[in-house]
Amino acid sequence: MSTPPDGLPVYRVLTGPDDAAFCHRVSEAIGLGYELHGAPAVTFNGENVVVAQALIWPSQR
Repeated sequence: MSTPPDGLPVYRVLTGPDDAAFCHRVSEAIGLGYELHGAPAVTFNGENVVVAQALIWPSQR
């Protein structure tokens, strides 16, 4: 597939609390064909650890 499914963008940044739901969202994107783009960013907002992970559709390199 040369473009992402369902009109999704070729570049995505997923963010959220560092929990199983976030890991499932990243895993789902990988399952669709996205690849990780760089390392995740991690911060602490005073209450929770928050992560961000960039993903890119492989044909866009």
